[in-house]
Amino acid sequence: MARIVMKFGGTSMAGIERIRSVANRVKREWAAGNEVAVVVSAMSGETDRLVGFCREASPLYDPQEYDVVVSAGEQITSGLLAIALQAVGVPARSWLGWQLPIRTSDGHASARIGEIETAGVLGAMANREVAVIPGFQGLAAGERVTTLGRGGSDTSAVAMAAALKADRCDIYTDVDGVYTTDPRIVPRARKLKRVTYEEMLELASVGAKVLQTRSVGLAMKENVRVQVLSSFVDDDAPAADTLPGTMIVGEEEVEAMERQLITGIAHDKNEAKITLTSVPDKPGAVASVFAPLADANINVDMIVQNIAHSTGSTDVTFTVPSSDLARSLDVLSRAKAEIGFESLVHDTRVAKISVVGVGMRSHAGVASKMFTTLGERGINIQAITTSEIKVSVLIHEDETELAVRVLHTAYGLDAEDVAG
Repeated sequence: MARIVMKFGGTSMAGIERIRSVANRVKREWAAGNEVAVVVSAMSGETDRLVGFCREASPLYDPQEYDVVVSAGEQITSGLLAIALQAVGVPARSWLGWQLPIRTSDGHASARIGEIETAGVLGAMANREVAVIPGFQGLAAGERVTTLGRGGSDTSAVAMAAALKADRCDIYTDVDGVYTTDPRIVPRARKLKRVTYEEMLELASVGAKVLQTRSVGLAMKENVRVQVLSSFVDDDAPAADTLPGTMIVGEEEVEAMERQLITGIAHDKNEAKITLTSVPDKPGAVASVFAPLADANINVDMIVQNIAHSTGSTDVTFTVPSSDLARSLDVLSRAKAEIGFESLVHDTRVAKISVVGVGMRSHAGVASKMFTTLGERGINIQAITTSEIKVSVLIHEDETELAVRVLHTAYGLDAEDVAG
């Protein structure tokens, strides 16, 4: 007998027939004698619909009320799945984030999980009842509903697996594993059998949509074994632990012969570039730019500070998630007198391209090959960031697919044939 957390994404929950299919999948694990908890996302497209309502009501919406609205999607699917499980003879109960509760910080729309009280769920599982838990939501101090940010159901699932001391966390999604890049752009992309926590963390942070960044970081911290599987397989398919998905594991579990210089190429068009012109070139000036953004819980990614002008000023360029652009511009405009910049310029037609691999630690020339390959195709680089196992560049969004294809080939990641 194993204790398993199963997570199903929005496409898996998109309609009653798919929810019934999920119920049958869960029943098989339950019937095998396993203790099962299920974490669900909202129906595909539902969160976007709810976010749209918030933006229509006010572009500068109250994040607390935003959480009240968008958390409704997961509440609906958790209840529906519990009903579908009961219909096929599986005892099931939904547990909302406030009922467990899942305690979080008060960073509305981007809350972080602090503690999960598991006594109720463990008791239910011991009595052979399946616990169905809505992802994405939690409870802050003051008993206010919070949400974990887009893709937060992955984090909910990993956190539940850690709190329940589960044997594994199976993430069912609309892809059958982690690939060297997006197969829709590069048909010769290869599926990876294993990816290290660090590589997956970098891939997720720079645009790979398979798992949310925070979920991977939490899995690495808590040593939760995560398996990425396709939810679109026949009902009579083999058990999850025998399906050929991708395992997210510690580096020690990846055999030396499986390691490559570069593991994958990721891209992200959900970036916006902001430039503040003529910022005073003096100590503390840059801090005055980013402190108010941090206070507003806005994450800043790439940062470039140009050489100071002869006038004693400089330009500062950085990127933020495109969803945070309106709030970023508002925050910076209100802090203009304190910062002392001359003008505020923004550009949403940008994309971030990244190459990731633990092999970078022991090989030189990765960045050079990236810059040379892009340069030979006439692709201009607007900004650069690096880490120990990642190099990222900012380019014009129209050149995204070309950049991904040429880099995938340059680093030898193309499969020998499309089927492979």
